[in-house]
Formats: sequence, structure tokens, C-alpha cells
Amino acid sequence: MMETKLRILIVHNYYQIPGGEDIVVKNEKKLLENHGHMVWLYTRDNSEIDSAKSLKKLCLPFSMIFNFRTYKEVKYIIQEQNIDILHVHNTMNLISPSVYYAAFRCHVPVVQTMHNFRLLCPGATFYRDGHICEECVEHGLGCAIKYGCYRESRLQTFICVLTTKLHRIFGTYRKINFICLTDFNKDKLLLLNQPGKKKIIDPDKVFIKPNFTFANTGQFLRGDYYLFVGRIEKIKGLDLLIEAFSQLPDRNLLIVGTGTEFEKYRLLARRLNASNIKFTGFLEHGEIDNAYNRACAVIVPSQWYETFGMIIAEAFASHVPVIAGGIGNIGGLIENGKNGLTFTYNSCQALINAIEHFEKLDRDSYGEAAYRTYQNQFSPESNYEQLLNIYDQLI
Repeated sequence: MMETKLRILIVHNYYQIPGGEDIVVKNEKKLLENHGHMVWLYTRDNSEIDSAKSLKKLCLPFSMIFNFRTYKEVKYIIQEQNIDILHVHNTMNLISPSVYYAAFRCHVPVVQTMHNFRLLCPGATFYRDGHICEECVEHGLGCAIKYGCYRESRLQTFICVLTTKLHRIFGTYRKINFICLTDFNKDKLLLLNQPGKKKIIDPDKVFIKPNFTFANTGQFLRGDYYLFVGRIEKIKGLDLLIEAFSQLPDRNLLIVGTGTEFEKYRLLARRLNASNIKFTGFLEHGEIDNAYNRACAVIVPSQWYETFGMIIAEAFASHVPVIAGGIGNIGGLIENGKNGLTFTYNSCQALINAIEHFEKLDRDSYGEAAYRTYQNQFSPESNYEQLLNIYDQLI
């Protein structure tokens, strides 16, 4: 039976600092087009805010709740191009939930990929002041205003909270479908539905589909160094990682990435006399693939739940096992003792023990298991099947 080719509108609001969501949008668009679907992309960029006139900046809090420009433009595209489905990724700050209403008006199904925890946590991470925080789930979104969790601003957090609360009241989120990247994320999202109260999310409209990555086609030269890839900041577990390798002077660590705290952690390694730790700074994608190809294992010591763990998928796509903290999504992506190892996420000694244990294992068999996991869960082929299955249920 011939597969029906769909007309899909993807909507995404770029942040001022590029991130993983942007890559997901680009890859999913390419994947769908490669399979013959017609795909349109509607985007806004938060960098527009800097160049906006004063009056528009004053109106921003209202347009975050409902942006009439976005509503009109998206409604026009849906009608003119006869769109079958609207797939939304990010709506903050310029697009707003108004895009959902454009689709409702045109009787087109909407699916929203949840890349973070913002519907429950204005800071989007469940992480505050160096520790996991779920106060907004337990005591309400007002907690975030008290701490200024969104961009370290009470005012901006208030606007974020107001937007979320109003659309909860309007029933906006109950009308749309969601794609969560993991079972863990789905469980968190459904915490919006409190016992004895009207449901904010329809559980039957929540699907699970992970992100995907393309296979690493480089030459695998299993090396002797451990690899960290990601933003250089506290939430990623850099303190723990550097402390551990300062106590393992005969093991090498390569840290790939940049971030606001890059110099802080480079100085920390120097202060601990950890000459076995090398920082590369920013690398292009091809250079990162080469780094994967020469690593014996990737270490993911994140101190927060993460919303997926793309680094793990990329490592598996490169036949590289992963040693990861057993918290949230990170621990959930690892089959401990098969494609990697997990450790107590906030224990330096536990990480050291995991590394020492890993060196006694058959690394090739772990690498093969990692790649099988990639093929079954995170490859473009398996992901396309999952995505089309979701679309078919909505149309």
C-alpha cells in the first residue's frame, strides 16, 4: 500500500543562543522531505527583540500570551498550502500559543514536541541553586516568581507564569497533542493533572518518540581517552568530572564544548594539577564525530534530569559506550552492564569506581551493544516510523 504524502507545517521559535532544539527541527524537516512529504517551516527568532522598537518591546508581555501577527501568518500558510498537520517545537517568546489557535480555526491537528519542562517549571530544567527542584509542581508556579527562575528575573518569570496559567485556564493544552522524548518526560508532563481537579493535559494525546541522530560514518579508532561533549557549565556536572579525573592521573579526559563557565573549569583543572584533562573549546560537527571515533567511552555526569540526552544517542551512533549519572532521562537511556554503566550522579567516588570497573570490561561488546541501541531507538529509520505513526493517528 502506497504511503500517503503529507503537507506539514513545522513551527519553531529560535532562542537567542542556538541549541539542540534547532538541530532537531532541521533534522526532522530533512527526514520528512527525504521521504517525499511537503514541509513548510515557519520560524521567529528571539534576536528580533533586541532590534524591536520601544513600543513593540512594551507589548512583548502581551504577545507572549497571544501573538496576533503569528496567528494571522500561520493561519494564512495553513489555508494557502492546505496543511495536513501543524508540528510545533518552541513557541517562546515571539510565536506564542497563538499558533495552536490558528490550527484550531482551520480544523488542523496540532502536535507539540516537548523539548523541556517549561509547562511545569518556568526555568524549564527542574534545577535551581545547584540542586533538583520541583517546588512549582508541589506548591504552584508562584515559587518560580519568588526565585526569579526564568532568566534570573522576577518580572520575566511573572510573565512566563502568567502565560502558562492563562493557557491552562483557557484549556489550550488539553486541545493539543504532545510528543514527549521519553517515558520519564511523559510522567512529568502528566503531573499537570492533579487529583480531583480538571485535567490540563489529555493523557490520550501524549505520545512518546525520542530524538534521532545520523550515524557516524567515520573510521573507528578506539582510543584511550574518555570524552565529555556539551555545554561547559555547572548543571552538566563539570565539577564532579574534573574532580574525578584529578584523582585518575593516568586516564585522559577530553572536554569538547564551550559555555559561560569555560574559563572557570579550565582554571579548576589547572588548580587541581589535572594535566590529563584537555579542553578543545568549540568544535564543528565533523570534528566532534572524530572525537567520538577515538574515545573509549563518553561520560555524561549531568546534575539535572536532562530532557533527552542527545550526546548519548550520538555516542551510540559512533559505537561508543556511555558512563552516565543515573538520574532522570540520562540513567533511563543506559542499559547498565550492556551498552554502558550508570553511577550515583552526585558522587565523585561513584564515578571513579565506574571508570575503574569499565576498564575491566570487553569494550568492543559494549560498543556493539551501543550501536544496536542506536539502530533500534535513535536512527532516522526507526524515528521516521514512529513519527509517521503519530501523524497517522492524528489525521
